[in-house]
Amino acid sequence: MKVSLITITYNSASTLEDTLQSVKNQTYTDIEYIVVDGGSTDGTLDLLAKYGDTVDVLINGPDKGLYDALNKGIRQATGDIIGIIHSDDFYTTPDVIAKVVDLFETRHCEGVYADLYYVQKDDTSKVFRKWRSGKYHHGMFYNGWMPPHPTLFVKRSCYERFGLFNLELGSAADYEMCLRLIHKHNIRLAYLEEFIIKMRVGGKSNVTLSNRIQANRNDRKAWRVNGLKPRIYTLYMKPLRKLSQFF
Repeated sequence: MKVSLITITYNSASTLEDTLQSVKNQTYTDIEYIVVDGGSTDGTLDLLAKYGDTVDVLINGPDKGLYDALNKGIRQATGDIIGIIHSDDFYTTPDVIAKVVDLFETRHCEGVYADLYYVQKDDTSKVFRKWRSGKYHHGMFYNGWMPPHPTLFVKRSCYERFGLFNLELGSAADYEMCLRLIHKHNIRLAYLEEFIIKMRVGGKSNVTLSNRIQANRNDRKAWRVNGLKPRIYTLYMKPLRKLSQFF
């Protein structure tokens, strides 16, 4: 199975090489690597040129934000499976993609997800939080569950059937995508019970209290645009579930 990996960049030179190297080091060989750059001016493009043997497709130009850039990458992808690896994240081991593909092939699923480490920005050997996803059962979104989006690999056919990222959802666009694919359309999932991604701390939706409040509003909108109704506690459980990641 061919795997398309998508990275979006904008002035990402300080962290991007870890991402590029982790993709380059993968033992699985049938990978199409797509990078979508928003017009970087800090040396990002020089780094991408250095890894020209790893980057198969480079899209460069202005966009409407990170989810618009991801949509550009998805539209360009030709793989059977699509994964997203952000420019400040990297794979933990060289056999991540091989293990993901093995699950797709043996479990005949439409999506695979795993676990994620949050690490210190300046010392990625220091783990700050551990996001253990756990095995999914239908209805878990009501209890605030979602998979770590950077660990989610999805069949390209699912994006073709159910649509791309909704640009009206702001920072909740990845939550809405997971809600739509997994809860609403009930795609067949498999859980890879391993930490496959290291993510540097500092997610946009959690930077300030006002951002967290806006994120909660967008989470509520994610249910509404899909014609779904959360339970009274659902959107409070979502941030509360993160507390367990510190232990």
